[in-house]
Amino acid sequence: MNVVYIDTLQCEALEPYARLTEAQLRNRLHADRGLFICESLKVIRIALAAGVRPVSLLCETKFLHSQVQQLCDEFGLEVPVYTAERPVLEQLTGYALSRGVLCAMQRPQLPSVQDLLSLFTSHSSPSRVAVLDGVVNSENTGAIFRAAAALGIDAVLLTRTCCDPLNRRACRVSMGTVFQLPWTYLDSYGQLADAGFSTVALALTDRSLPIDDPALRQPQRLAIVLGTEGDGLSDTVLRRADYVARIPMQRGVDSLNVAAAAAVAFFQLVHAQ
Repeated sequence: MNVVYIDTLQCEALEPYARLTEAQLRNRLHADRGLFICESLKVIRIALAAGVRPVSLLCETKFLHSQVQQLCDEFGLEVPVYTAERPVLEQLTGYALSRGVLCAMQRPQLPSVQDLLSLFTSHSSPSRVAVLDGVVNSENTGAIFRAAAALGIDAVLLTRTCCDPLNRRACRVSMGTVFQLPWTYLDSYGQLADAGFSTVALALTDRSLPIDDPALRQPQRLAIVLGTEGDGLSDTVLRRADYVARIPMQRGVDSLNVAAAAAVAFFQLVHAQ
């Protein structure tokens, strides 16, 4: 294990943890792919198992010769392991480390939409993908990925206006499912139609079908579209959707949080086949 004890916050190698924003991590370092910060040992382990490449580790000293040593042995890691006591690390990162471990990792190369969707056009079983349109909250993004993985969604597509799924908090809330579920960015809804996917948009409109309507079970390939936390989906997206669906509400509640709505929709539209 390549251990580096730190007693200063000025070391250049610590920039990913201390001085670079999420946007700078994506763009300034390793411009071909960029970096991201993965938090908590469990999530780091899932990322490594998925083949994501580590650059370095940062850990609280009390975890060094137990959990981090085990992790390095398990995956044959030879990257630098920077370590210090908790007060130094909190001063460095600006937040309490989840279970005392962070890992700077290279961003994996994403598949094209065409390549990703082609995975589902070559077999006869039903396919269900989630589309996030302008979902900007990192915790919602992570929770949607976790629900998608747990409830049988095949892949996730995001518009460019969404929160980065490799955001530190999104990764942690997803419990590592961002590394287990195929995902990429969607540039046009026409890409879904070209791959043979019908679309169902979740929204409260005059043409909304109940989420359990039998018509929603008919498409062989279905993309479930979820909108931004504040305004929902645009009129343009709703007009282009093959279906618009709603989750029936009671007690005067008008809607659910987007992550909760996603879980309900995923369960109904995957498991009601």
